[in-house]
Amino acid sequence: MGMTRLLDLLGLLALLGMGTPVQAAALTLPGYADAAGAITVQRRGSTVDPYFVLQALLLARQHGLDTRAYDVPWARWLLARQKPDATFDRFCRTGPSWTACKTADADDALLALWMRFIDSLPPAVRQEPAFERSQAAAAATLQRLVSPPTGVYLVSPVYMHGLFMDNLEVWTYKPAHAAAQNPQRPSFGASIQQVFWDEAQQRYHVSTQPEQKNEAHRFYPDAVAQIFPHTVDFPLIPGGPHLHYRRWMHQHRAEWLRQVETDFAWGLIATVALQRGDLVSVRCWQHKALPARHSPHWTVTDEVVQQILQARDISPLPSEKNCQ
Repeated sequence: MGMTRLLDLLGLLALLGMGTPVQAAALTLPGYADAAGAITVQRRGSTVDPYFVLQALLLARQHGLDTRAYDVPWARWLLARQKPDATFDRFCRTGPSWTACKTADADDALLALWMRFIDSLPPAVRQEPAFERSQAAAAATLQRLVSPPTGVYLVSPVYMHGLFMDNLEVWTYKPAHAAAQNPQRPSFGASIQQVFWDEAQQRYHVSTQPEQKNEAHRFYPDAVAQIFPHTVDFPLIPGGPHLHYRRWMHQHRAEWLRQVETDFAWGLIATVALQRGDLVSVRCWQHKALPARHSPHWTVTDEVVQQILQARDISPLPSEKNCQ
């Protein structure tokens, strides 16, 4: 048995032994959440990006953290700032107030995450008329972003192209499947696979934009796009998830672990390693990234990931060994 395989096996056994905490650990976001319900991208930051906050809270709940202290305050804060067309902006702090300062990167993914989040709220909250109207409006707006010829969603009415990772996030919201399907495109998942998978290159394209195929490699979005199907348990990964994951780690693991030095920590990928039982890579991520905790290289998603790991008593590797 090779050393890499042995480390994988030992990591999986350790992970199974730790299991999910019997009592859910409470997510704590001091420095990120304010008294009004807003949650910033970075600790003591001046920007609220609804996409990252929704991603972080849904990820926390998916991995067993108790998010109840933040769910409803955040939902009410964001609901009050939904635009008449059901979309959302990003917000910047102006003194004690938050004002819209940028449009969202992508309407399709954000709308889908918002509707998933509403569905996850306590029944007494999500059945309030304001939330029911919000969800209905978001569903109608998202439906208008479907491209019937391809069966995938477009970014927004302004940016008329489809993004692979956005469509995977929409795919996680099952009610959105029907609008994308038609007699020629009966399966939303199959449409995503057909539109974005390049059989010749054995990789996913980031976008439907033709020029994207010839752009130079960057970790984000190129390498991230290849691992992203694992974050949503997409069932159509060619060759199966195990082999695909191992190939990605062989090609991009070192590049991923270096990201915190110049970009962001990309803790989301550590949750993929956790799910695959690759505890060595998880602990390497902690070893490399934790020194930057709460720095400009650390996002609220990274904070959630670290708390997921803490709840399982997973700690950083003590040295660089096996982290190259």
